[in-house]
Amino acid sequence: MPDNSAAKYRRVSLLFAVSALICLPFANLNINTLDPWTELGQIGYGFLTPDFSNPALLLEALGKTLAFAFQGVMLGVIFGLLLALFYQKTIVRQFSAFIRAIHEIFWALIFIQITGLSSATGVLAIAIPYTGIFAKIFGELLSEVDHKPLNAIVKNTKTLNSTLFIRLPLAWKHIKTYTCYRLECGIRSSAILGFIGLPTLGFHMETFYKQGMYDQGAAILYVFFLLIGTSRFWLKSKLIPLYVLASFWLLPWSSYGDWSLLMRFITEDIVPAPLKQPDLTLTEKLHALGSWGAHRWHNEIMPGILNTVVLSQISLIFTGVISLILFPWISHHFLNKLGRASGNTVLVVARSTPEYLLAFIGLLIFGPSMLPGILALALHNGAIVAHLIGLYSQSIKLRDDASSGLNRYFFEILPRIYRQFLAFLLYRWEVIMRETAILGILGIPTLGFYIDSAFEEIRFDRAILLILVAALLNILVDQIATWSRTRLHIQHRPESL
Repeated sequence: MPDNSAAKYRRVSLLFAVSALICLPFANLNINTLDPWTELGQIGYGFLTPDFSNPALLLEALGKTLAFAFQGVMLGVIFGLLLALFYQKTIVRQFSAFIRAIHEIFWALIFIQITGLSSATGVLAIAIPYTGIFAKIFGELLSEVDHKPLNAIVKNTKTLNSTLFIRLPLAWKHIKTYTCYRLECGIRSSAILGFIGLPTLGFHMETFYKQGMYDQGAAILYVFFLLIGTSRFWLKSKLIPLYVLASFWLLPWSSYGDWSLLMRFITEDIVPAPLKQPDLTLTEKLHALGSWGAHRWHNEIMPGILNTVVLSQISLIFTGVISLILFPWISHHFLNKLGRASGNTVLVVARSTPEYLLAFIGLLIFGPSMLPGILALALHNGAIVAHLIGLYSQSIKLRDDASSGLNRYFFEILPRIYRQFLAFLLYRWEVIMRETAILGILGIPTLGFYIDSAFEEIRFDRAILLILVAALLNILVDQIATWSRTRLHIQHRPESL
């Protein structure tokens, strides 16, 4: 790589490292359980002795998890594709960025207030952010197709017609591939929605772990691993329409709940409390609104943002460290076939387990602090980046007399993969920030903690304000990451992120 590029990569790496060091004194890394090793031993024993004695419960939870995922992703694909046709318009890009910046769990907490624990809550919680994700990816895929066929058509042909009949067919193969990948992500999202009460695998997992029934909780987790681990065998594009039809048998339209509270939620519940005081003049309402906003800022927004940034920046650095340590485990430049198979198994488990679930288990072991969140985010995202970097390293060809061991790692492979490593890490930055916010629901004092508290106290105006703040924070990080990739000339988009 050119010297000036190498200098840029070093500066960016140093900047992130320094930001994490600055954040470290503000992080609560205490272990708040009396005997974490005993708890860890009990959880480990549960993993060694899983209890599959209730197959009916496992099958029902599995079916509901898949049904929420397929219906939610199906709606996301439909509306995301419609938005992608007009993705060149600024308003469409901004709208897509906004809806995908709000986590599925936050969408679910909103819809629970309107439709309760109905099918609509889970399906729409997945469909809305996935619409924004599909709009972005599909829009980029449509813009990246071969331009030769476009140059051959009549110049005054309408843009929409050229997109539908030329761009879309050319990009269709990549669209199908990405949709299958997102279905796997949708299954993980569906499972996590169980932690807020929906009848998916996560609901039963949380119940068993909270009751100390680790053997039954392990059985649920193994079913989840089996589901994700075998997805490449059963998640075929030709079978997806059949799966979607089957999902409506498990979650029929009749289970989509009562929408009678929607207008009240929009016109009353989320309106800031000072504006609903009938005995105040407009000037007094505005003054009260300012005081209300200032109180929110000092007591919820500012500490929530601070903790979210602290947790995400430390997690980002540990994600990078873990990925650089783990990627040789699946690279033929370092291990033989048996070693790579073992390493790949570890990475599959780590990247298949959602951060929320890892943090939940970490809280059982270490108690409420930022430590479980950092470990969960770093392990999950580090495994994803390590997997991608390991695959990328396979394409590197070495000389016959290339060095081995640590010299091969530091002087042959690392300099060649570092540019791509930074690209993957920057793409995960916004994801880490997004996931950090929702970890507050587990008691870690990020923005999600204050959002969940507001919902529990039926303070919907506060909850919506905090959700908007979380969305804007995610959009800001996404913009910074995009700018950084542009400056570093690492624009290649890894579709499996």
